[in-house]
Amino acid sequence: MQKTSTRTLYDYWNSIRGSRSAPERKDIDPTRIREALANTFILELDESEKFSFRLAGSHLCTSYCRELKGRSFSALWHERDSDAMETLIRAVTEDHAVALVTFQGTTAVHTKVSFETILMPLRHNGSTHTRLLGAMTALDEPYWLGVQPIMEQRITGLRLIWPDDVALEDGVREVATKVVNDVTFAHHTPTAMPATVYGRSARRYAHLAVIDGGRQ
Repeated sequence: MQKTSTRTLYDYWNSIRGSRSAPERKDIDPTRIREALANTFILELDESEKFSFRLAGSHLCTSYCRELKGRSFSALWHERDSDAMETLIRAVTEDHAVALVTFQGTTAVHTKVSFETILMPLRHNGSTHTRLLGAMTALDEPYWLGVQPIMEQRITGLRLIWPDDVALEDGVREVATKVVNDVTFAHHTPTAMPATVYGRSARRYAHLAVIDGGRQ
């Protein structure tokens, strides 16, 4: 986690969930995350079974030069990355992992900026399938950010983190992968295939590997 806002939100989320895999939406106190609030967002599952912004911080909206509330989060991503994002979201909502993503945003005049995004499970009426808590922060802030809106974004790296795992070697507890931007993903729901990663049983979804064990 490279940005303070990412770490602040993750530490707060981790502290309020206790022994649960995810905290309830009502547990979140915005005053406890003031320094990260402008970059924080909450996603909700919409009628099309995709995730949209329910809330979005001011810095985040400024980066896109528009209000994000009610807009589709899923639609932000390049079509070649849509399967990867759907797989990540399932890992968060179903397996209660934390997803850490870096991506490159491009404007209409082809200027570029890199962002860090974190996605964490959030309970709503007891379910973790309809809400996500996250933060999105530019790794650097070029002078034009907030003037030239981000029009396209491509994943450059991602990592799945299991907060409840006993600390062992980082390579065992975190699965990191780079997304190759010129690879075209199949346009269907990824199927889990058995695999072995670092000697551990895992499920592989396309280019992602989910290590089993150690989660609650």
